[in-house]
Amino acid sequence: MQVDLKNKTILLGITGSISAYKACDLARLFVKAGAQVHVVMTPSAERFVSALTFEALTRNPVLTEKSESWISQLNHIEIGKKCDAFIIAPATANTINKLSKGIADNLLTQTALAYAGPILVAPAANTQMLKNHYTAGSLKMLGVNDYTIIQPQEKLLACGDVGSGALADPSEIFFETAKALLKEDFWEDRRIVVTGGGTREKIDEVRYISNFSSGKMAKSLCLSLYLKGADVCYITTTGKEGLPQNIYTIEVDDTKELLEYTQDAIRVAKKGKMSKVSMNSGDPRHLIQKEPYLFMVAAVSDFTPKYPQKGKLKKSLLGDLWNLELKQTPDILSALNKEGIKTIAFKAEMDPEHGLANAAALLEQKEVDAVCYNLLDNSESFGTEENEITFITKENKTALKKTDKLTLSGYILDKAKALIDE
Repeated sequence: MQVDLKNKTILLGITGSISAYKACDLARLFVKAGAQVHVVMTPSAERFVSALTFEALTRNPVLTEKSESWISQLNHIEIGKKCDAFIIAPATANTINKLSKGIADNLLTQTALAYAGPILVAPAANTQMLKNHYTAGSLKMLGVNDYTIIQPQEKLLACGDVGSGALADPSEIFFETAKALLKEDFWEDRRIVVTGGGTREKIDEVRYISNFSSGKMAKSLCLSLYLKGADVCYITTTGKEGLPQNIYTIEVDDTKELLEYTQDAIRVAKKGKMSKVSMNSGDPRHLIQKEPYLFMVAAVSDFTPKYPQKGKLKKSLLGDLWNLELKQTPDILSALNKEGIKTIAFKAEMDPEHGLANAAALLEQKEVDAVCYNLLDNSESFGTEENEITFITKENKTALKKTDKLTLSGYILDKAKALIDE
């Protein structure tokens, strides 16, 4: 899933931590996503990684004590004016404490003080240095002042101690920075439930009935929603590999579990979060509860073994023919209480003649607000990197062109916004 940051400009600040080398990977991720990247380094950071390394990675001059110029834009005032977000990674305890107090005694802290956009901080320091009440207080103060704090990892640190203090994974820092750049008022803090993957109906302890669903479309929707600022609950049979760690994920196996956890997630989503929105340009900002969404992307098995077995069934005891008795699984979409939540079903068909009509019929049969219809060729249509969807409502059927699943997710979410008139 390739996030698109074209037309975005990022300022990357690097301080004197042993994890400064990881900023190279972070810069690569930004560049790969299409962003322009500018770098500012403290003198201590240059002891770990040279400015030349970042110039080679970003194809832009690096702002350092030696390179600052007032006859160009390479100075602590001008460099931030062209950047959409400022991420400081790694941020040492020393820099964190300076930022919270407004101290500007080096180029990086001067740049931060002069910067007017969103600032993100990814701490990297010894556990005790971060736990120290001065540093802990500084992190709280930065949070109060709308800095985004990207929590460090707990692991074996370079100093030999074990604890929280290792720089967050570059992919996590990338996701949080992308979120700061891509979030939208409509989706921000809106609670969303997404189901994904194919259910696994247990035959015995080693066998199950399932389908070819890869879960990639659901993952792409989760990532797109997260980057737009939504509060996502992902219920899945395929895990969360490749997704931000902050996406709340519930792993399930069979249809029964999927139904139970989806019901619970909807109840929580309906409680909602109070979000600030402007009712119109003349009114002060008000607190309202945003209506949640359910994206039912999971491929639910139609049947489950009537008598699932404990242990492993022996082939020698089953004989040459095995008649496995099945029963229908619960109809999840019909069983859910969908009042107060916008529901979008996903329907895959292999019938080019009747598939579209079958998908449209779900609007009334399942009482959903929209259907994403996907016409498949065969089993090889599953697990691909691209998809093609027809977005169906009672008023319209809109064909969304074939493209990668993350881009397609953005198209789906644009259509889904129209289901609510805010």
